[in-house]
Amino acid sequence: MNKLAFAGAAAIAVAAAAYFLGPRSAPETAEQMPAPGDPIVSVAMPENLSTEATMGERAFDAVCATCHGDNAAGKMGSGPPLVHEIYEPSHHGDMAFQMAVQRGVQAHHWRFGNMPPQEGLTQADVSMIVAYVRELQRANGIN
Repeated sequence: MNKLAFAGAAAIAVAAAAYFLGPRSAPETAEQMPAPGDPIVSVAMPENLSTEATMGERAFDAVCATCHGDNAAGKMGSGPPLVHEIYEPSHHGDMAFQMAVQRGVQAHHWRFGNMPPQEGLTQADVSMIVAYVRELQRANGIN
């Protein structure tokens, strides 16, 4: 039994070393490096937004886009994309967005720094923003 556990631990150690020490694909030239303010991901827009998501888009553009970019694509140097598998409903449910707005978020997935609480948004506003983000996510294969 100890030999099996040792072999499993060794396999995990080798896989971890390969992942962390392996080659990384980096942009070849400075022209390929995203500039501060550039979108982080490409976002395909849905053909039609629901009424709730349309209102959420307006609120998102007024409050969230400054950091999270147009269409929640993220913004180099400012904030992460919300159209990303990290924010899929099974990992970050709708309540996580409500709590992030109310309490702020300590940085844990990205290195953009902490998100402060957002003033002036009601729970209804955040629900509409979440509807907008979820419709964008579904249009981009994130369910």
